[in-house]
Amino acid sequence: MSANKTLAILVGGGPAPGINAVLAAATIEARNHGLRVLGCYDGFKWLVQGDTQHVVDLEINDTSRIHFDGGSIIRTSRTNPSKSAEAIHQVGDALQRLGVNHLITIGGDDTAYSASRLAKTVPGLTVAHVPKTIDNDLPLPGDIVTFGFPTACNLGKELVRNLMQDAQTTERWFFITVMGRHAGHLALGIGGSAAATLTLIAEEFPEPQISLDRLADTLEGAIIKRRVQGREHGVAILSEGLGEKLDLATLGNVERDAYGNVRLAELDIGHVLKDRVTASLKSRGVDVTIVAKDMGYELRCAPPGATDISYCRSLGYWAVRFLLEGGSSAMVTIQAGRLVPIPFGLMVDPKTGKVRVRYVDVESEMYQTLSAYMIRLKPEDFTNPEALAALAKAGNLSETELLARFGPLVGRA
Repeated sequence: MSANKTLAILVGGGPAPGINAVLAAATIEARNHGLRVLGCYDGFKWLVQGDTQHVVDLEINDTSRIHFDGGSIIRTSRTNPSKSAEAIHQVGDALQRLGVNHLITIGGDDTAYSASRLAKTVPGLTVAHVPKTIDNDLPLPGDIVTFGFPTACNLGKELVRNLMQDAQTTERWFFITVMGRHAGHLALGIGGSAAATLTLIAEEFPEPQISLDRLADTLEGAIIKRRVQGREHGVAILSEGLGEKLDLATLGNVERDAYGNVRLAELDIGHVLKDRVTASLKSRGVDVTIVAKDMGYELRCAPPGATDISYCRSLGYWAVRFLLEGGSSAMVTIQAGRLVPIPFGLMVDPKTGKVRVRYVDVESEMYQTLSAYMIRLKPEDFTNPEALAALAKAGNLSETELLARFGPLVGRA
């Protein structure tokens, strides 16, 4: 039996639909096995200070219906204990003073890395990590999503549908920057399901850095191609991760979070691109209205859909069972309906020392399908003389100017 043993649960990183379902399932299963369950408020924020007061006893009656709700009843934060050995020891000491035997962390790559450090540092502490991020970028098999991603995609699709209707009604363009620090899964999921005009993600650019001009020209080319089709409106989805490939030195000082990641939302990529594209078109007498918007915070605390609820309840249940059966130092996943723990050691990139990132596979049939339906300049647009002439006219350019400006985007000069 597990009587007199204690399980602690904490949440790190940004919110995602389904957190409360994990908390509920883990609490119920642990309580049913005689464990005390502690919810640690605000992730590692208080533990890293050695504070043991910001915890709450989680009971079955308090958690049995929270799976319907968005957000996190024990909140979350981005406090990073892995910055120093001292900080990790502070967390470990606080957990020991609380009598914690087992720890479940719920979070993304940064929280997973902190969990792996704790598992190595604190003797006798068993640790399981539950993968949570609407970015869908944790190192799981390609067909296994991180929880929160399906709900975020579905809500994002509905929001984009409304903006597509507005774009058509008012004859304007929207440039919508979608969250996803490293990978373009969320942008592509939303853009593809909404059938947005085009979606730009960092993975489609193999080079280490992308010039702002190249992104602006890609968007301007799409606007010109839509004008050939007689449409003065459209919606472009931009992955936030594009900012990681930009030369940040040209954008001035940028803010970073506790893990050293650039706060990509502060870069305002959509507004910068809107200004560039608008100015370029207007310089040639092409009048286009563009509105830049950011999307992400609207998605993170949405009530989870049925898929995420079911998935998260399974994750919470099996995280507890994994620990009770002697497991530790792994990320808990459900693959083909079965528990598959992924050891922390397999998640870390030996070159960077950080948790590996799962990127969009731009060679996959899934991506190629979505790309085929995007309205953007493609090589065939430059091989048909009539199409070339129409594009040049729509962009108020000569054919020579069009080829020189936009040909390099598709490998034609």
